[in-house]
Amino acid sequence: MLAVDLEPIVQIEKLSIRRRKAVAVEDVGLTVNPGSVYALLGRPGAGKTSIVRCLLGLEKPDTGRVRLFGENARRTPAISTGRIGVVPEDPDAPPDLPASEIGRFFRRFGPAWNPGEFDGLLARWGVPAETPFGALSKSRRALVALAAALAHGPELLVLDDPTLGLEEAAAREIRVDLAGRVAGARLTIVLATREAAGLESFADRVGILRRGRLVLDEGLETLRSRFRRIRYSNDRGAEGVQPGTELEDFFAERVRVRGWGVEALVSDFDEAKFQAFAKTPGVVDAEASAAPLEEIFAAVAGS
Repeated sequence: MLAVDLEPIVQIEKLSIRRRKAVAVEDVGLTVNPGSVYALLGRPGAGKTSIVRCLLGLEKPDTGRVRLFGENARRTPAISTGRIGVVPEDPDAPPDLPASEIGRFFRRFGPAWNPGEFDGLLARWGVPAETPFGALSKSRRALVALAAALAHGPELLVLDDPTLGLEEAAAREIRVDLAGRVAGARLTIVLATREAAGLESFADRVGILRRGRLVLDEGLETLRSRFRRIRYSNDRGAEGVQPGTELEDFFAERVRVRGWGVEALVSDFDEAKFQAFAKTPGVVDAEASAAPLEEIFAAVAGS
């Protein structure tokens, strides 16, 4: 998906945002390359929307800078140029306007509006065309906003914590559609969300925010290779082995004692180190497996 030889679509450097006496975002830096999907994960209040607002030129950071398409995002808000499509958490449109006519409302936000694309997406996603926007469910309002964003043919799509509320099959179909648009660098996506489900087959790179700080920012494959779930039984009677010391050579993000033994999520997995660990006196039936992104997010972002 990545087209790393091209200029980055998004460059954020040393971004900090303060709210009265509190710090909403502190010293955040990240890059989004063309033709990629960047998933910015964080709990509610972690700073996702503040970063998105700076990206869209809607808010001025206290320090740092945000560059979009190589330009200062604050100086030239891309939201007004039609190069960017946005789906907010709570999409807004005239509540009495039917979905079939809502294109007249959205088309003013860009010069390349494609009514056939908009109508086709609504039909494909099962959005009732004659139902007033305000009477649609939250998930269908989000689908209308997504269809409108895509009908502009944007270079960048920003999804700001949209709660689609779709069944997994429907959500998967939409991710496949978006992935097809990303292929060949035709579209770049920034997804700010509190939900990690479904992102492993979709995102190229993952950032995790914790209390305003970007505590993780790396490619998904690299992330999955170093985070592993280790399970084993601990023979407490083994000479020289103290319960809980077996994992001291790993950086364990989370350790749980189960009825059958110990389960740990480690963030510095190494095969050679694991093989040595498996031979440690007192460690029985050790096995390592891939950790789902949801579990990694929960451990890194905190509860």
